[in-house]
Amino acid sequence: MKLANEWKEYKILDMADGQKLEKWGEVILSRPDPQIIWKNKSFPDKWNKINAIYHRSKTGGGSWEFKKKLPSSWQIHYKNLTFNIKPMGFKHTGLFPEQAVNWDWMINKIKDETKKRKREIKVLNLFAYTGGATVACLSAGASVCHVDSSKGMTTWAKENVISSGLKDRPVRFIVDDVVKFVNREIRRGNKYDAIIMDPPSYGRGAKGEIWQFENNIYDLVELCTKVLSDNPLFFLINSYTTGISSTVLKNILNLTVGKIYKGKEECGEIGIPMENSKLILPCGIYARWENKE
Repeated sequence: MKLANEWKEYKILDMADGQKLEKWGEVILSRPDPQIIWKNKSFPDKWNKINAIYHRSKTGGGSWEFKKKLPSSWQIHYKNLTFNIKPMGFKHTGLFPEQAVNWDWMINKIKDETKKRKREIKVLNLFAYTGGATVACLSAGASVCHVDSSKGMTTWAKENVISSGLKDRPVRFIVDDVVKFVNREIRRGNKYDAIIMDPPSYGRGAKGEIWQFENNIYDLVELCTKVLSDNPLFFLINSYTTGISSTVLKNILNLTVGKIYKGKEECGEIGIPMENSKLILPCGIYARWENKE
């Protein structure tokens, strides 16, 4: 498992009984996580300082209970990246801290390639959400095409780019269904050196298009090979879909990207260590293809 263990302003303070206690800057939140099936709190006193708790509803969804007044939004930093945080529907805050593992990897790959070959890396970020990967790649010197079907999330991504001091970097923000956009890029002849995707388990596109991970992921990855450049740098798939193994994603990359380009695949879990503890929270899976050269 690869650990997001270089955060300074985000911490998991404790985990117990289906809830994780997190510190986002100076704000402490308690949010549900289905992986936390043990009952005992390691640090009971820390749970007395909560700013807000997200309660799951038995009928689906849920709501926030605010114990202390919160700012409407606030910022946290990861190295030289800045992200805007706020509690939103279905327990989210606009950022998945475990993705720092992938940000670091992408930044290093892009910087090394730029230095070695003196070329600008063009990145396609699909299901791009609030732009964590977009900000990371821009900071490394790449140009990015950011695609998401949600106008609200895309606006949030723009704010993160600006907050990170990257507004002058080459970035396109596209609000569209991912499959339709990739098909248009194929017709236009546009190519990318790196592709990132973080597909939902289930979702709807900008015009109601239905996405289901198990039914659509292979076809999308295969489609995306048609927009890869002649010398691609990497292809990253991230997933939170229950029941899917990271090896399945690695197999897909091997059967698609790996059939066309020389490279290597790897896969695994990503997680976050709990502060002052040996406990680790597993937070999803990934598979990567990268150029061998």
